[in-house]
Amino acid sequence: MASLTYDLTLAGLSVGSAAALTGIGLIVTYRATGVLNFAHGAIAVVCAYLLRQFTVEWGWPLWAGAVVTLLVVAPSIGLVLERFVFRPLAVLGGDPARTLVASIGVFVLLVGGTTLLWGQGARDDAPTLFSADPWGQLAVAVTVAAAVGAVTRWTRFGRELRAVVDDRSLAVLGGIDADRVAAAGWAFGSFTAGLTGVLLAPYVRLDPYGMPLLVMEVVAVAVAARMRSLPVAVLVALGVAVAQSQLTRLHPSGWAEPLLQAVGANLFVVALLVAALVLPGVGNRDALPRPATARVRTPGGAWIVALLLFLIPLGFAGPDLHTAVQVPALGVILLSLVVVTGRGGQISLGQAAYAGLGALFTALLAAGRFPFLPGLPAPAALLVAVLLVAPLGLLTGWPAISRRGLALALATFAVGVGVSRFVFAQPYATSGLTLSRPPGLEGDRAYYVLELGLLCLALLATHALRRGRTGRALAAVRDHESGASAAGVRVPALKLAAFVTGAALAALGGGMLAMGVHAFDPAAYDPVRSLLWFAAIVVLGADNSLGALAAAALLVGLDAGTEAGVATAVIGVLATLVGRFPDGPYEAVRRGLTRLRPGPDPGERRELTRTGARARERVRAGARADAGRRGPVSRTAARAETDARTSTVSEAMADASADTSSTTGTGTGSTGTDVSTGTDVDTSTSRPPEGRAGPAQAARTPIGAAPPPSLRARGLRLRYGEFAALDGVDLDVLPGRVSAVVGPNGAGKSTLFHCLAGTLRPDTGQVRLGGRDITRLPAHTRTRLGIARTFQQLAVFPSLSVADNVRVGAEQGRIADPGSVERALRLFGLDGAVRTAPAAGLPTGTLRRVELARALAGSPRVLLLDEPAAGLDSAEVTALARVLRALADDGTALLVVEHDVDLVAELADVVHVMAAGRIVTSGPADRVLDPPVPLTPEAGR
Repeated sequence: MASLTYDLTLAGLSVGSAAALTGIGLIVTYRATGVLNFAHGAIAVVCAYLLRQFTVEWGWPLWAGAVVTLLVVAPSIGLVLERFVFRPLAVLGGDPARTLVASIGVFVLLVGGTTLLWGQGARDDAPTLFSADPWGQLAVAVTVAAAVGAVTRWTRFGRELRAVVDDRSLAVLGGIDADRVAAAGWAFGSFTAGLTGVLLAPYVRLDPYGMPLLVMEVVAVAVAARMRSLPVAVLVALGVAVAQSQLTRLHPSGWAEPLLQAVGANLFVVALLVAALVLPGVGNRDALPRPATARVRTPGGAWIVALLLFLIPLGFAGPDLHTAVQVPALGVILLSLVVVTGRGGQISLGQAAYAGLGALFTALLAAGRFPFLPGLPAPAALLVAVLLVAPLGLLTGWPAISRRGLALALATFAVGVGVSRFVFAQPYATSGLTLSRPPGLEGDRAYYVLELGLLCLALLATHALRRGRTGRALAAVRDHESGASAAGVRVPALKLAAFVTGAALAALGGGMLAMGVHAFDPAAYDPVRSLLWFAAIVVLGADNSLGALAAAALLVGLDAGTEAGVATAVIGVLATLVGRFPDGPYEAVRRGLTRLRPGPDPGERRELTRTGARARERVRAGARADAGRRGPVSRTAARAETDARTSTVSEAMADASADTSSTTGTGTGSTGTDVSTGTDVDTSTSRPPEGRAGPAQAARTPIGAAPPPSLRARGLRLRYGEFAALDGVDLDVLPGRVSAVVGPNGAGKSTLFHCLAGTLRPDTGQVRLGGRDITRLPAHTRTRLGIARTFQQLAVFPSLSVADNVRVGAEQGRIADPGSVERALRLFGLDGAVRTAPAAGLPTGTLRRVELARALAGSPRVLLLDEPAAGLDSAEVTALARVLRALADDGTALLVVEHDVDLVAELADVVHVMAAGRIVTSGPADRVLDPPVPLTPEAGR
C-alpha cells in the first residue's frame, strides 16, 4: 500500500510540474501585459507537434529539436503575438474586450493551423524530453519559478515589470519601455507554454483540440494564485495533481462509482470551477464588446441576399444537403450569443454546453431514457429539452451578476468545461444515443424547411429584444452598466433573463443539430467550440443577427468544402486583426466603400427635424411649406445643429423652464404611474404667473399626497483597509433646497455620494428616504423610489439615440409618464435634429445635457449631481444653474458635489465642507465660502 501511494504521488508530481509551468507562464504574461493568454494551450500543442516533427519525422537529435522548439520557435511566437496582435491593442488603450477576443482568436488560429498541418488524428509517439523520473520535471518547475521570482524581485527588469503592471501609462512617462517589458513577458510566457506541451506530450495523446483544452483547464492554478503569486501557483498545481492521482485508487461500488471516477479524472476541472465561481474574481474590468459608436442599420438588400442563399440548398441533393442542414441549426446557436453578448453585453465562453445539453436532453427524451419522464415524439422532446435547459442558463447568469470582464469569462468557460467533462464525457449518460427526425420530415429537404422555420422564429425573438423598453434597457446595460442601474434598470434581473434566453436558443439549436445528424456527438459541443463560436460572432457582428447567419454558413461551409481546420483558422485570423480593425471587418469594409463613394453616409438614419415635420404636415394639408426649412438630417447635420445651439442654450432652457415642474413629476393636466407604489399620481402644477421674473415656482402638492421626502444619512462609516473614507458622516438633503458638498481631494466626497446613490454600501450607518431605510437597497431600486443621479464621468448609452437615452430614464424611473421625455428634451434644448442622432460622437456638453435630461425624465424627488458642470461652457453653466434652481423651487431635493466654487456659491442653499472623511462645517454658501474653500483639481478625488 505504501508503495502504491508513493508511485501515485510520483505520477501526480509529473502532471503537477507541467501544470505549475502553465501557471507560471500565465501569471508572468498577465503581470507584464494584463492579458490572460487563452492561447497558452494552443502554443503548447504547436510546440509539442513541432518537436515530434523534428525528431520523429525528420530524424533530428532530440537535443537539437528541443533547442529549436523551446529556445527559438516558442519565444518567437510570443514576440510575434506581442508585436502584431497585442501591441496595436495597447496603442488603442488596452481595451480588455478586444484583448480577450484577440487572445481567443490566437487560440483558434493556432488550433486551426495545427489541424491543417498535422490532421485531426491523435498521435501517441511524442518524444520524451526528460526521463520518466518526476523529480527532474519537478526540479525544472521549481527552478523556473525561483528564477522568475528572483528576476522580478531583485533586478531592474523586475522593477520595470512591477511599474508597468501598476500603471502602464505612468511607467511610460517615467522612461520605461513598456513595449520591451511586454515583449519579454510574451516571450517567456510562450517559452513556458512550449515547455508544458513538450512535458505533457509523452503522457497524453497529441490532439489539436484535446491537448489545448487540457492545458487551459490548468488556468485554475493561476486563478487560485490571484494571477500574482508564483509560490501559490506551484503549490496548488502540485497539490491538485497529487490528489487527482491518489483518487484513482478508490473504486466504490453503486451509484457513486461513476461520479467519483469523473471527479478523480478531472480534479483540475473541479479546481477551475471553484477558482472561477467561488473565489473572488480577478480582472473585473469590463471586457465586453461594448460598441463605441451607434449600430449601423443593416441594409435591406443584405437580408434579401441572405434569404436567397439560405434557399439555395433546397436544390441540393445527397451529401451536400446533408451538410447544409447543419447551417440553420448552428445559426440558431450563434443567435444565442447575439442575445447574451451582442444585446446584453455579457461574455459567454460556455455556450456550447447549453447547445450540447439541448441535444443530449432531446435524445434522452426521445429514447425514453430521461429520468421520471416517458419517451416523447421528436418535436415534443425538442420542446421539453429547451424548457429544461433554459433555467440552467442561471449557471452562467448568476455569476454574471457579480462578475465582469475576465472574471466572467473564466466563470462561463469553467461552466462549459465542467458540463463537457462531467456530462458529455460520461458513457453512462451518452452512449448509444440516436435521434430520429419528426414524422414526415425524415428527408433532408423536408427537415431543412423545418429548420428554416425555426430559424425565422429565433430571428424574430432576437429582433424583439432590440425593440421597445426591453431593447433599450439591454442596450443601456451593454453600453454602461452603472449608468443603466442609475437610470432604474434592474440590471441583475436583465442579465439573468439574457442568459436564460440565450440558453434556450442554444438548446434549440443543439437539438436541431442532433436531429440533423441523427445522433448526439459530444465532440460537436466541446468547450473549444465555445471559444470558436464566441470569436466568430464577435468579429462578424455581435449585435447583428445577420452576422450570426454569416458565421454559421462560414464555419460549416469552409470545413465541408475544404480541409478541416480552415474555418477555425479564418476566424482566428479575423479575431487577431481586432487591433487593426477595432470595429470589425464589416465596419471596415463599409467605411472603405463610403470613402470611395461621395455623398452622405449610407449607414446613417435620415430623419426630419421637428420644423421639417411640421412643414410636411402643412404640405399634406395643402399649405405651401416654407422653402427655407430643413428636411432630412444625418448624424453630421445633427452635430452641426448641436454646436450651433450651444451659444443659445440658455435661451432654450429658459423658454422651457415653464415646464420644469412637469419634468419633476408635476404638470397641468398630466398624470403618471408611480412605480414605487403602483398608483396613479397627479403630475399637475401651476404655471408661473405672468410677469414673474423667476423661471418656476413652488409645486402645488396634490390633495391627499405626502410631501416630498428628504434624504438623510446618519453615522456613515466606510473603510478601505486602514484608510477611513467616511468617518461618521451625518447629512440632510431637504426638499426644495440645493445642498452642496465641497472639500479637497481625498476628503470623501465621492464615497459619500456613492453611498447615497447605492453604488457603495457603508460599513455602518444608515441612509433613509423619508421614513424608509434604504441603506441596503441597490442603485436601481433607489432610482425607482425617486433618487436620480448623474456621474462625474459621463454615463450615456452611445448606441442609443439622444431621445432613447432620455426614454430609458422615463421608462425605468419613479413615475412612468410618457410625456416626460418630450418635456426633458425641450428643457435641455435637445428637441431638434439632435434628438434622433446617436449619442456616440456628440460633444461633451451635449452629452452632459443628455445625462441630466435622462435623470429628470424619471420624475425624481431627490437629485444627486456629481460634477454637473464638467464639460459645459459658461453659457451652459448659467443655464444649468437656472434649471437646477427651478427644480429646487418646485420641491426637488438636490445634492451637488462640485469643484466650481462660483457655481456652488450661486446655486447652493447650504454648503457642507468635508475633510478626512468628515463634515467639518456646514452653513449658508455666503458664510462657508467666504473665504473660499481651497480646492484642488478634480483628478484623484
